[in-house]
Amino acid sequence: MEKGNWNDCFISTLYEKYPQKPQLMQALMDLLHIEREAVYRRLRQDVSFSIQEIAKISVAWNISLDRITGIHSGLVPFFMQSVNYIEPSEQELKFLREIIHSINLFKDMPDTEFRDICNKLPRKLLAGFYHLNKLSLFRWMYKYGNVKNLVPFSQVIVSEEKTRLDAEYYSAIKNVPKSSFLFDENLFVYLVNDIRYFHSIKLITCQEKEHIKKDLFALLEYLKEVARNGCYPETNHKVDIYISQLSIDTNYSYVFTKLGNICFIHVFDKFEIYTYEPDMVANFRTWMQLKQRSSVQISGVDEKSQIEYFEKQNQIVSSL
Repeated sequence: MEKGNWNDCFISTLYEKYPQKPQLMQALMDLLHIEREAVYRRLRQDVSFSIQEIAKISVAWNISLDRITGIHSGLVPFFMQSVNYIEPSEQELKFLREIIHSINLFKDMPDTEFRDICNKLPRKLLAGFYHLNKLSLFRWMYKYGNVKNLVPFSQVIVSEEKTRLDAEYYSAIKNVPKSSFLFDENLFVYLVNDIRYFHSIKLITCQEKEHIKKDLFALLEYLKEVARNGCYPETNHKVDIYISQLSIDTNYSYVFTKLGNICFIHVFDKFEIYTYEPDMVANFRTWMQLKQRSSVQISGVDEKSQIEYFEKQNQIVSSL
């Protein structure tokens, strides 16, 4: 490799993260704690980024060694973020704040596209319903907490900071110009069965079950309004809802925007596995769009399809 080539690749990668120079300048100043002129010198290549600076940038902005050096190994780098949603560390809270910050940047970019394929309710919807959100945390604790010290639903404490971040996230997501959800046909069946199980082993009381049931009905009413209008009622931003006729094995999502693209695989209710690698995101986007072939759209279409779907889901929830 000729001298300087790796630095050219690295700087090009930085501009992919922040295409506008003023944004890139400010982001580097904030991350590296250096003056504006020092950033200018590095971007002009009068001074090289130090190894420590490269490491800090690559970790903070999830840049792989392949991207820095311009050498393509044929491997696709994926990153994994574990989040303890009950007692998040400062680093995990920072991760959640960065997600909200990133979403808020998208609201002025009309081509931004979010898509979720789900076999369980995504955080984008759960965050707006207190008991459903608490139920997701409770399920997380039951699956991955201390098996010797299982706590009932009533003892799940959601911190004020987590509650605040959930509210900010729920509000921010409505500002995305274009969103779509593709639900497993049995999504509400799976959820109701989980609630029944926890109620049967006395971890959820009858009264708590009724609170959760009330939230489920409220969510269905909200989704019905979204489907009827084809948009979020709060912002009028476009939303498409599809129902898959084939089973979905886990939750997937992607963000596609001019600022930067990313795809996620949500696994074990606990981990976010994701990549920024352009070819993989493009393939992921194509694959997720192809899932529509085995799906039925219920938003922005004839009312009969909407009525039939939501009547069926209301019957499922009523059976609790």
